[in-house]
Amino acid sequence: MTATTPFPEDFSWGASTAAYQIEGAAAEGGRGPSIWDTFSATPGNVKGGDTGETACDHYHRWREDFGIAADLGLKAYRMSVSWARLQPLGRGDLNPVAVAFYREQLADLRDKGIRSAVTLYHWDLPQVLEDEGGWPERATAECFADYASRTVRALGDLVDEWIPINEAWCAAFLGYHAGVHAPGRQDRVAALRAAHHLNLGHGLAVAAIREHAPGAKVGSAVIMTDLEAATDKPADLEAARLSDGGGNRLFLDPLFRGSYPEDMLRHFAPTGAFDAVLPGDMETVAAPLDFVGVNHYHRFVVEADPSDTHLGNRSLPPANPVTGFGWEINPDSLQRVLERLSAEYTDLPVHITESGASFEDAVGPDGSVDDTERVDYLDGYMRAAGRAIENGVNVRGYFVWSLLDNFEWGEGYSKRFGLVRVDYATQQRTLKRSAHWYREVIASGGASLRWP
Repeated sequence: MTATTPFPEDFSWGASTAAYQIEGAAAEGGRGPSIWDTFSATPGNVKGGDTGETACDHYHRWREDFGIAADLGLKAYRMSVSWARLQPLGRGDLNPVAVAFYREQLADLRDKGIRSAVTLYHWDLPQVLEDEGGWPERATAECFADYASRTVRALGDLVDEWIPINEAWCAAFLGYHAGVHAPGRQDRVAALRAAHHLNLGHGLAVAAIREHAPGAKVGSAVIMTDLEAATDKPADLEAARLSDGGGNRLFLDPLFRGSYPEDMLRHFAPTGAFDAVLPGDMETVAAPLDFVGVNHYHRFVVEADPSDTHLGNRSLPPANPVTGFGWEINPDSLQRVLERLSAEYTDLPVHITESGASFEDAVGPDGSVDDTERVDYLDGYMRAAGRAIENGVNVRGYFVWSLLDNFEWGEGYSKRFGLVRVDYATQQRTLKRSAHWYREVIASGGASLRWP
C-alpha cells in the first residue's frame, strides 16, 4: 500500500470477457451448439434477432484483442472457455482444435505477463445436455465435473486462477424461471433444482482443479446484490429478507457455511425442489477456496408484493441516476456488499470479478468515443472498493466488465459495456476514453482516481 492509494502494489487490475459473448465462430473448429445458439436463434428471444454467431470475432482476432489488453497494462484477464467448443457433446474426449486454441491464447497471456483467470462455465451449456434435462438434472453436474477434470488437465499448466461457474443465480433463475436467458424455460421448481446442481457442479469442479492443478488458485464468481427494504414496515422487511435469501444467501451460504439458509428451505419447502440435495452434497459445495469472486451491478429497493408467488416482492424504480441498462448508479452499494461479505462470510481475498456499466457511447466525428459517463462510473466504484480496503476487506483485484463491447445476452448488441468499442459491421476496435483512463489508473496503482 502506498501513501496515495489504498490498493496494494500487487493488485490485479483486470478486465473480463466471456466466450459466447465475444468469440463468434459458432460453427468453426468443431464447436457444437450451445443453449445460447438455440435460444438466440429463436425469434423473439433476443432484441433485434441478434445472435452470437459472429459476435466480436474474437476467435480470429484474439491476438489484436490481447495486444490491446497489454497496451492498457492489464495485470490480469478473466476469460471463459466454451464448454460447447471444448466438449461439443457434453461428454467424452475434448476437441483437440479447441484445446489448441485456448492453449495458444493462455500462452500468449503468460508471455505478455498478464495473469489468467479462467471460468469453466459462463452459461454455454452444450445443447445436447439441455435436451437431456439440463441443469435441473443431477447428471448435468456430473457431466460438468468430467468436463472440468478434462479441461484442467488440458490447460491447467497455463492457468493462474480458476473459477468453475459464473453467476449461478443467473444461470438458474434467468434461464429456468424467468425464461429471459437460455434455455428460456419458465419452471420455478426446475430453477431451484438447477440452483442446487450448479452449486454442486461448482464443488465437483473445485475437487477436479485441486487434483489436476494443485498449484492454481480456485475461486468463485458470485453475483451479489445490495438489497434494502422500501420502509420499516414488517411486510417490506420480510420482502427484503426473502429477496436477499433467494438472490444472495441461496448461493453464499452453501459456499461458506455448507448449508442452505433455513428460511429459504422453509419458503421453498412446498416445491419439493430441495429433495435434489443428497447426503454429502453440501460438503462438496463448501470445498475450501483460495479467493472469492464478486460480480456486482445492482442495488434494489424492494417492497412487499403478495402477487409475486416466488419471493413476494417487487423492486421500486431507482432513485438515483441509471446506466444505459436502467441500473442504478450507487457506488456505496459495492462497498456495502464487499463489507458484508467480509463481515458475514469469509476473510478470503476478494476479487471483484465483474463491475461495469453500459452507456450509449456515441461515436464522435473523428471516430473517437468520449464515454465520460463510464469513466465517472468506474472511478466511483473503484474508489468504493478502495474504501472497503481501508475498512479491512482484503480486496485483491478489480476486473472491469468488459474489455470489449459484446453480445449482451437477451439485449443482443444494443448494450455496450466495453472499454473498447467494437464496430460489429467492420470489427474495427476503437479504444474509448475509458480505456485510456484505465491505462492511467493501472499505471498509477489507483492513485489517479478522484480521491477526496
